[in-house]
Amino acid sequence: MGEIRVGACSWTDKELLASGWYPKGRRDAEGRLRHYASRFPLVEVDATYYALPSTRNSELWVERTPAGFRFDVKAFSLLTGHPTRSAAMPADLRPALARKDDPELLDEVWARFAGALEPLRRAGRLGTLLFQFPPWLAPDEQSRALLRACRERTAGWPVAVEFRHPDWWRPELAAATSDLLTELGTPAVAVDTAQGLPTSVPPVAPVTSPDLAVVRLHGRSPAWGTGSKEDRFRHDYTPDELAPWVERVHAMAERTREVHVLFNNCCADAAVRAAGTMAGLLGLDPVPDPDRAEDRAEELTLDLGLDPDG
Repeated sequence: MGEIRVGACSWTDKELLASGWYPKGRRDAEGRLRHYASRFPLVEVDATYYALPSTRNSELWVERTPAGFRFDVKAFSLLTGHPTRSAAMPADLRPALARKDDPELLDEVWARFAGALEPLRRAGRLGTLLFQFPPWLAPDEQSRALLRACRERTAGWPVAVEFRHPDWWRPELAAATSDLLTELGTPAVAVDTAQGLPTSVPPVAPVTSPDLAVVRLHGRSPAWGTGSKEDRFRHDYTPDELAPWVERVHAMAERTREVHVLFNNCCADAAVRAAGTMAGLLGLDPVPDPDRAEDRAEELTLDLGLDPDG
């Protein structure tokens, strides 16, 4: 049975910060990450989709997390064919943005992206790079060629692929999609969204790599694919909604070394609450809360009539 890790798709989402989930004294940048890493063994970095990361941030993430913690990092938007704002680019590359399909520009962006993440990789903290492709990337020969080119560019790096176009996992194409990702040595990302919508991706759980499988649970909002970010991801998972994924995740873990389960229902503290519920349903040992452990140690000291200051 492979190792199962559960976490949330951000530890810096503004709604999470405003929810009160972070305790007093742990609301600065360092305190937030240290607290999050004391509760979960995995997190997704979504800021790297909107702007290229920095080497210094990667170094700080390593310093502020324990050995064994994993970061799954979203690929920069230009690398996955999404619209990219000029302001998101390094100043010296902005004039070339009009040539976003230029292989030389993509090579340079990839080199800077990978270089900035090297501290994570070197420290063993990098789980995978998540390439989330846009909903207009339909399964055809041109798209398959793009995936092969992307994998050539990222050779030697762990990469997982999430499709937002539902046809990739329709019953008649699912086997071909699995075969392609297996050929590329790339884990597939299984997704959970509201069903019955034109943009609904089937809730399949493919395993296309012996090393890793990824599940991202986006919520069940009927605004999926059409509403604002807040509308698309606003959802509180119930245990009954998560139950089918418990069986799927266990089945995935029988076929791969590690499974990452990430909650993207980023509304207040909904994602971290759902992650905690899922960890319990999967029978995972809870990560101890150091703040609570300190409180309990003081309670026991007082119960025994000892001086808490020694």
